[in-house]
Amino acid sequence: NTSKDSTGKSLSPTMRKDIERLRIWDARSKTKNSEKNLRSAFIELDKLKDKLTLSDTIIEKAALIYRKAVGKGLVKGRSIPHVLAAAAYAACRNSGTPRTLTDFSDALNIKKKSVSASYRMLLNEFDMKMPVTDSMTCISKIASKIGLDERTKRYACKILSDAINKEMTAGKGPMGLAAASLYIACIKYDLKITQKEFSNASGVTEVTIRNRSHALQLGLDLK
Repeated sequence: NTSKDSTGKSLSPTMRKDIERLRIWDARSKTKNSEKNLRSAFIELDKLKDKLTLSDTIIEKAALIYRKAVGKGLVKGRSIPHVLAAAAYAACRNSGTPRTLTDFSDALNIKKKSVSASYRMLLNEFDMKMPVTDSMTCISKIASKIGLDERTKRYACKILSDAINKEMTAGKGPMGLAAASLYIACIKYDLKITQKEFSNASGVTEVTIRNRSHALQLGLDLK
């Protein structure tokens, strides 16, 4: 109420005008800050698009999530790149595009832990429900990208099924497990597909594929 001061006394018309003017300036300032924030964010989004070869649809989804976060005041006190990377990661997860938190943290040279925290915050604030990524589905996606035959896919699925039955997969990313299973299947059938090729097709790092492959080979006695 601009007609009274904090003690309840009526304000003069001049004072009321001054207060109203201040409110308008404050609102404009907030709008300008918000626009500046969005401009900075979209510059970062362009970087992500180029570095991670993201589609226009993913970028649009990420921009929408980020704009909502700005609207709710969730970016205040947080780093723009962290929240933006989290929004882009959420857009990828939502559409089944294989990109990891590490991909985003590396692309913007920020800490993976911070991106992960911002991602959890977005999930909670917007009550986002992400589709559960199934490892068997991931095998089909990766195999299709690389051009692997049915025999190789079937053997990879058997490896994964055995690993699940032995409870070796808990807490491990489905895309990494799928890539590792296919990599082992390629070794069995003497197909010269490199870990780098699997990394590019799955969005999982070569180190993760190497570690998962090693664990599966040991745990299932495949060597």
